[in-house]
Amino acid sequence: MRNTVLALAAVAALAACASRPEPTPTQPTGGNTTPPVTTPQGPTPGSVEDFRVSVGDRVFFGYDRFDLSTEARSVLERQAAWLRRYPNTRVLVAGNCDERGTREYNLALGARRAAAARDFLVSLGIDGGRIESVSYGKERPLDARANEEAWSVNRNAHTQIVSGAVS
Repeated sequence: MRNTVLALAAVAALAACASRPEPTPTQPTGGNTTPPVTTPQGPTPGSVEDFRVSVGDRVFFGYDRFDLSTEARSVLERQAAWLRRYPNTRVLVAGNCDERGTREYNLALGARRAAAARDFLVSLGIDGGRIESVSYGKERPLDARANEEAWSVNRNAHTQIVSGAVS
């Protein structure tokens, strides 16, 4: 009986020891006290890349159109919000067209597209003095192919940061 009691006491003592958690070290091991380096996720806030990735720098138009779609207005609303956060930033809105039509016609259409985007930004409270506009007509295509897919991406207004963004 005495042996049984001693055996039970020994098992209980071992069980108590086994259930204690290991202490968590508070200092890095190996003598290295430098914290780990973390890489930031995404573009730097206020940068040109932040504007392009987080907001969108381009709105698209239908064939022979310069009116703003619901989607284009949404992108421009995000641009306006971003520009309000970074009030020293100036932009250039460039109107672009597909290759169809004469050079003169496309320069005029590109100017109307740039003006539509610029005017909408101004209507959202962005100072017009911070926004320049230009038309490139059909001279700067994103896609050089001659098909509807290419033409649809070439019909756009591109908002480009010209100064004031974080480098």
